[in-house]
Amino acid sequence: MGEYATRLVVGVGGRAGVSVAEVCALVEETLRGAGLPSEAVTALATVESKVLEAGITGAAERFGVPLIGYPAEELAAVHVPHPSDAVRDAAGTPSVAEAAALAGGGELLVPKRRSVAATCAVATAHAHDLRHHGDAEVVDAGGALVDLAVNVRSDTPPEWLKQRIASSLGDLAAYPDGRAARAAVAGRHGLPVERVLLTAGAAEAFVLIARALGAVRPVVVHPQFTEPEAALRDAGHQVRRVLLRAADGFRLDPAAVPEDADLVVVGNPTNPTSVLHPAATLAALARPGRILVVDEAFMDAVPGEREALAGRMDVPGLVVLRSLTKTWGLAGLRIGYVLAEPEVIAKLAAAQPLWPVSTPALVAAEACVAPAALAEAEAAARRIAVDRAHLLAGLAEFDEITVSGVAEGPFVLIRVAGAAQVRTRLRALGFAVRRGDTFPGLDHSWLRLAVRDRATTGRLLQAMDHALALAAH
Repeated sequence: MGEYATRLVVGVGGRAGVSVAEVCALVEETLRGAGLPSEAVTALATVESKVLEAGITGAAERFGVPLIGYPAEELAAVHVPHPSDAVRDAAGTPSVAEAAALAGGGELLVPKRRSVAATCAVATAHAHDLRHHGDAEVVDAGGALVDLAVNVRSDTPPEWLKQRIASSLGDLAAYPDGRAARAAVAGRHGLPVERVLLTAGAAEAFVLIARALGAVRPVVVHPQFTEPEAALRDAGHQVRRVLLRAADGFRLDPAAVPEDADLVVVGNPTNPTSVLHPAATLAALARPGRILVVDEAFMDAVPGEREALAGRMDVPGLVVLRSLTKTWGLAGLRIGYVLAEPEVIAKLAAAQPLWPVSTPALVAAEACVAPAALAEAEAAARRIAVDRAHLLAGLAEFDEITVSGVAEGPFVLIRVAGAAQVRTRLRALGFAVRRGDTFPGLDHSWLRLAVRDRATTGRLLQAMDHALALAAH
């Protein structure tokens, strides 16, 4: 299977008498257009009534893969993005190709494509693990590994912040009062307090959005942080995906987002691609009746926070999420906030439990948006940019490694042959890196590396050289 590690299933349908040549030509053209290799196909799938269709069985034989037949009633229960009443009447399922491709539990990569007498769609053979996070790479390592898997800034929280948090411990007998912190966040972004909601990290905000805003047709732009989709699925939503391509530098074309989407989620800069989308591109996604969620958890690691939408009040339906856990090393404290129209904030607040943010977290929030802290974060962002350039220059020395897109965040996404083995070897050499295959739109050939200081990067590059040398033998 070469370097493409993701297994694919191609769903196929066809009229009676469709030829082998037509089915094969459609499948090959579809794969080629999506940049997917035919050798990654592990099966063709269709509805049971078509398993004896000579053109379809012949195509499976020509690809050298099995043909899977599903009962029509099983396929009818599979949610598909492009249903057809005519197909439902004829075959018992609203889309033979899409439903058959998805029946194994995978994720749609290429929606339905048609020729004169055939249809096909492409899906992964298995679903991505949306609950896998970078801390899983180091949780049981006991500090023995250099952590390049988690995107929290190293050597944080700073001493002054620890002291501020510690000073709040005498107030733990009283219930938390978030008014001062909320006002501080509002002032930091030049917004009225009615546009601010404090949350237990960005993760809580994703759950509130999924449960409280009544979305019917949510869309998540991938590859990106997987918690938004996981929260939407947990809340019972059918989630559609827009998959950005490495060949396009993971850049977003607003036209790729379905016009009928009433909730769109996108990261900026995006985890794990590190791509910073222009603010104008994201604002172009706004529509009447649509909630546009922009996850800016890493925006304070971008010098000048250029392309930020936080603080904008001219974009209808805009919801901006911010986290204070990455830059300030507060992942264990859980603090973040939402910026949105007052009506949206009110709906989200109504879905929160009482006192969702602890007193120490509120003290941290107020401290981290103070002018001195903002200046410190800006200085850190500039150092990260220099350290990232050093990392990218070192990675460019390896012919085996590709970086897609322009990295602007505190992490870099790389593609490397045998990435799973390279990751294991790096671990043996003392470095934990983040696997990429749990992100929709990526496969086993991707790894994410957190940006660290030049000395740490130098040791990583030496370890990478050893790991790749071992892979070559």
